[in-house]
Amino acid sequence: MGEEYLEKELLIKGIEINYLYVCKTKLWYFVRGITMEQESDFVDLGKFLHEKSYFGEEKEIQIGSIKIDFIKKSDIIEVHEVKRGKQMEKAHIMQALYYIYYLNNLGIKAKAILHYPKLKEIKEIELKESDKEEINRAIREIEHIKSLKEPPEPIYQKICKNCAYYELCFI
Repeated sequence: MGEEYLEKELLIKGIEINYLYVCKTKLWYFVRGITMEQESDFVDLGKFLHEKSYFGEEKEIQIGSIKIDFIKKSDIIEVHEVKRGKQMEKAHIMQALYYIYYLNNLGIKAKAILHYPKLKEIKEIELKESDKEEINRAIREIEHIKSLKEPPEPIYQKICKNCAYYELCFI
């Protein structure tokens, strides 16, 4: 992988990886600056949960194009992400894997921990070789979606009815 491509892939935001696995249409709107989250009660609930969880931790750590909920330092960097529920767990895992991938590409050894405070659960994530292949495929797909002139056709899922973008997609 050339250095030029490495620089390009490090411009991808973690939320873009997340949205790729949640909804490609939402991703397309988001990368164009069309953000509807400020109108969403579910996003507000998630922010409230994030703010009230894990007191004493420095939150919202910005490193390049990624924004991590909080980190802890041990023998390696622990990336911690706080999530409201597991309904979109695949997207949460891929976002956490991308953060590890991103940090590894900067020469920083890391692992991730997903926190589900409402469920009182945590999940530890480590990057495997097969995960790197999926991350690279996701990066290429995000670049493709960014290049589209029109949004991908929305695919209705159960989560759509609570999505901030629902009206853009289905009304």
